[in-house]
Amino acid sequence: MSVVDGSFDHPMKLEEAASAPLAGGIMGQGYQCGMLWGAALAAGAQAYRLLGPGPQAEAEALVTAQRLVESFRARNKEINCGDIIQLDWKSLSQRQLLKFFLRGGPIGCFRMAANYAQTAYNESNTPISEQHNEALSNPVSCTAMLARKMGVSDLHAVMAAGFAGGIGLSGGACGALGAAIWIIVMRSGKDGGGMMGFDHPLASAAIGRFLESADHEFECSKIVGRRFENVADHAGYLHDGGCLEIIEALAAK
Repeated sequence: MSVVDGSFDHPMKLEEAASAPLAGGIMGQGYQCGMLWGAALAAGAQAYRLLGPGPQAEAEALVTAQRLVESFRARNKEINCGDIIQLDWKSLSQRQLLKFFLRGGPIGCFRMAANYAQTAYNESNTPISEQHNEALSNPVSCTAMLARKMGVSDLHAVMAAGFAGGIGLSGGACGALGAAIWIIVMRSGKDGGGMMGFDHPLASAAIGRFLESADHEFECSKIVGRRFENVADHAGYLHDGGCLEIIEALAAK
């Protein structure tokens, strides 16, 4: 996220630091690569700069996130951290960690980030899409809806919008969970509570609330029972009350 924001000449230090717990596929859970979470946030920030607050910007952030997922998958074959690095963070042993370092794992991740940053910048800087006008009544994005319930700014709501449907409607780990963790850690940093990475207690508590409300499923496609076809499909699901229990659980203090 830092590299992409820097390319737009709009560094966002607090927001960038708060995205760190999304590394390792959401606090080391192995789901979508942290580069995707960060790139989607940067794309949302650019959508806000161009369009301001509201459903048009949220839809644009979501469409851009779809392109980000597609380009990442084309480059790396997979989008989940665990599949890419072949390491199970949840049951990590010293032997596994040593093997990861010996085969140059961290260097490979840094190289991936450097290569993907330009692609993410290009995707976020493409002309504004006009293909989602039918979905411009609120709510457009479950993650923007959650962000507003958590009381953050319009900017942050649009930044989170691309997480919807498991980042760009990809069906991966729930974007609302990722957004909640990002907002919780960002708020903690703003209040002087520090950025505690994978061990942030409030973020861990949010995961617990999420799992209870989502029948102990992490992935959007499994929670909903399908993948969303497009922005309008997702918006329609939200208008019918979809995912409301999860959003309420994550927004709870």
